[in-house]
Amino acid sequence: MPKQTVAIIGASTDRQKYGNKSVRAHLKQGYDVFPVHPTEKRIEGLTAYSSLAELPEVHLNRISVYVPPQIGIGLLEEIKAKGADEVWFNPGSESPELLQKASELGLNIIQACSIVDIGESPSAHSD
Repeated sequence: MPKQTVAIIGASTDRQKYGNKSVRAHLKQGYDVFPVHPTEKRIEGLTAYSSLAELPEVHLNRISVYVPPQIGIGLLEEIKAKGADEVWFNPGSESPELLQKASELGLNIIQACSIVDIGESPSAHSD
């Protein structure tokens, strides 16, 4: 079975931030991880991409969102264009307006912590 793939929007070099904890948790669970950050070049040893459009041509099983809803809403068209199986809006990344627009675009929305979903604990990645 091919490796599961995830793009993490809002990935961070700050190990206290959930966008970084998610990168590490998904790596630990064997995912191919694609960090997305507008200015960082490397996150946890991985190439960071400034946008989803820059990612290599790969099918994404999930996109995990860790940016505030006012930023995320502007990324929904790009998220749709990437065509991931699931779009995870982690706590704090969603708003009624964003979820409405994501639903209208036909995205497979999951409102939950993607770190917990893969069997990891966010607090376990606090180093």
